[in-house]
Amino acid sequence: MTSLLSPFKKLYDLIDGFVLIMLAAIGVALLAPSIGTSQGPLHLGLVTSLGVALVFFLHGAALSRDKLVAGARHWRLHTFVQVFTYVVFPLVGAALMFSLRGQLPNELLLGVFFLCALPSTVSSSVAMTSMARGNVPGAIFNATISGLIGMALTPLLMGLVISASGASMPLGKALMGVALQLLLPFALGQLARPMIGNWLASRKKITTRIDRGVIVLIVYSSFCDATAAGLWHQYSWQTIGAVMGIAAVMLFVILATTTVLARRLGFSVEDEITAVFCGSKKSLANGIPMAKILFAGHPALGLLVLPTMVYHQLQLIVCSVMASRYAARAEVPQVAAARA
Repeated sequence: MTSLLSPFKKLYDLIDGFVLIMLAAIGVALLAPSIGTSQGPLHLGLVTSLGVALVFFLHGAALSRDKLVAGARHWRLHTFVQVFTYVVFPLVGAALMFSLRGQLPNELLLGVFFLCALPSTVSSSVAMTSMARGNVPGAIFNATISGLIGMALTPLLMGLVISASGASMPLGKALMGVALQLLLPFALGQLARPMIGNWLASRKKITTRIDRGVIVLIVYSSFCDATAAGLWHQYSWQTIGAVMGIAAVMLFVILATTTVLARRLGFSVEDEITAVFCGSKKSLANGIPMAKILFAGHPALGLLVLPTMVYHQLQLIVCSVMASRYAARAEVPQVAAARA
């Protein structure tokens, strides 16, 4: 009975913890926005900037170079994941953005493309791959390299699309902001790894809580700013529901496509798992801080990150169920061998 309920318990843990806290933060922001605005009494603009720098410092300090080297040999797998992350996804996002122009607000469409331009996740991609008994070193390599590439490529992609839409964005300033707030702390963390790497490895729960806590603060502050500016009165719930539908369809299509192509290319089950989970995920941990930098001062920041937030929650839930099913498949040959 316990084994039957195990997948549902994992799903419940994901929903009951981080997701519910984030929903509660959004609810508070909608009811009392003045407290948590960037320039409000809590000074969350400064607090979240420092929190983001701390998160990326910890990521740099916790990253094992040996594991990256071990996973770097599977070039076909890496090419597959990065092509989906930075070619297929942005093409899908651009198609949606320009085909739905006039039917949905421009901020929402820009948010959809921003979601598609983001790097893959690190922690959840590796966690899901490990749960599913996939190629964990490959997942670590791809997720980490994806994040590093995204620090430069995501702002470039956003600059191209914003320029094509007739608007402008100070690209040099955006790249410098990303480098100073994300890349520099990450590099400093790598330098500090020999001194604090083992200490962090023994306290993974603390670093995870800091990571998630910063994300919740950023989401809370973003929604406070949006609510205080009267943003939610401009669009109907039907419009926001449309974004949820777009995110759900996009996730289903990408998951199905990565699975079919991985099998057609002859990947092992372990590599297929890595390809599916790393190639379909988008990083909220990187996305929210990047949005805060790229769209600094934009009154619609809450709406711009809404597709990323919705997609993130969906990918956690759906991929958790998929990981449990993959794990069950991986156990079949072992059971059969034991009976033989």
